[in-house]
Amino acid sequence: MKKQKRDIHQRAYTRGYRAGMAGRSKGLSDQFSEQARLDWLAGWREGREDMWNGFSSVEGTHKAASFAS
Repeated sequence: MKKQKRDIHQRAYTRGYRAGMAGRSKGLSDQFSEQARLDWLAGWREGREDMWNGFSSVEGTHKAASFAS
């Protein structure tokens, strides 16, 4: 059975969240189209906020996985 391709906006949000949790620059969002870039930045902002609130990368990974469902 083939696995369906994930939504580009969901994927951009999740990648942004992971980048935010890792403390990376928001300048990495330039690789996406305009709407996907906005989703990436929304994920990045939430990831940064969670990092500042003391979430560990493991907790953040679980949270990012819940976005996909």
